[in-house]
Amino acid sequence: MAHQSFPPPPIDPFERLHIYDGLMMNRQRWLLAHDYHRRRQNVHYQSLNQPGIVCGLGVRLIDPPAEVPAQFRDRRWLEIQPGIAIDVEGNPIVVDEAIDRKYRIRTETPVTGTLTVYLVVSYVEPENPERQQNTEVLREWFRFDERTHPPSAKEIELCRIKLQPGTLKLENPTDVLFPDFNQLDLRYRIPAQSRSQAVIKLAQLKPKETDDWYNTARQHLCDRYRENLSFLIQSLTALYPQLQGETAIGQVNLQTPKSVAPYDLLYLADWQIVELDEAEMYALKTYLKTGGIILIDSPTNNESLVDSINDIITQELETDLESWQELSRNHPLRTQPFLFASLPKINQSPIEVWQGGGTILIAGNLSNAWGLDDELSLDRNDIRTAQELGINFLHFALRRRQIMQLIQ
Repeated sequence: MAHQSFPPPPIDPFERLHIYDGLMMNRQRWLLAHDYHRRRQNVHYQSLNQPGIVCGLGVRLIDPPAEVPAQFRDRRWLEIQPGIAIDVEGNPIVVDEAIDRKYRIRTETPVTGTLTVYLVVSYVEPENPERQQNTEVLREWFRFDERTHPPSAKEIELCRIKLQPGTLKLENPTDVLFPDFNQLDLRYRIPAQSRSQAVIKLAQLKPKETDDWYNTARQHLCDRYRENLSFLIQSLTALYPQLQGETAIGQVNLQTPKSVAPYDLLYLADWQIVELDEAEMYALKTYLKTGGIILIDSPTNNESLVDSINDIITQELETDLESWQELSRNHPLRTQPFLFASLPKINQSPIEVWQGGGTILIAGNLSNAWGLDDELSLDRNDIRTAQELGINFLHFALRRRQIMQLIQ
């Protein structure tokens, strides 16, 4: 499941009502006094937690309600179960038994291809004119919606449905972990939980396109590398939850340098660094100055190719690399968050690591052990060890970027 990045609270000062003897209270001042406390509560929640579902809010198929017109009596009807969620601003969304929780999916099926519909719930301000009431109490409200694009930060996903052409007839999933078309998919619901310290973003350099079989082979390798990076990001949840990452690995082109700027770490295969032209190398140097990390991977451990890459880094990026053995015993690559004295062997094969100036060079089979190999033969301990060392790389990349941006 891809991790969603939620923004921190806005950097806005607090203003509270100035109280003094003889102050006359009116509607505007009363709202100001109460909004102050509400804002403090919301900022506290946003700072320490992320939005999501607290409890309940399940989704089940139902028969069409008896009171609806005949043209709407179809197999598109759902009922949302009672429950509680909290949105990105810290607003509680309470769906109780006394409320009509029936909902009909309105989106039409695609003519060709597939279309994903997202059922979401969101908070509604009780002062919304649609909800004005002539009573002393205004209930805090919510609304159900469907989207054909991923939910916004203020929306909580309840379920999604992948539609295919033809008449829509919703079904319960045959296998809840692998729903099919037109079946309810509840795998992507996000629980309310503590906020991670940071969310790291990774990108991969796109392979240059050529009209030959060699390009196809390289594209296949890049797809495999991207899958392994996603597995590494997924391992954070279990191994180091203080750090989270977006499992959707970005695809960037150094001919447009701005495309790489949002990412904390840029992954390059060994052949890619060798083929960069002068403008692309300059874009890499600029990226390093902003605090970004370049991870160069040479899984085949081709000694002559690794030597060439070392020369390129020294001459073009003007960076001297030091080997793992030369690192200080307290260097963060060795110690944070996992402790490594010597480098591990992966599938009985040694690996080597060099670093310097924001560049990390790996020679050996480390990245292939971040995910599942084709034969499904990797030892579990090898996978876990490789992921822990990879997390040290991610932690190092994020800390370096954070500190460099603080001083710029």
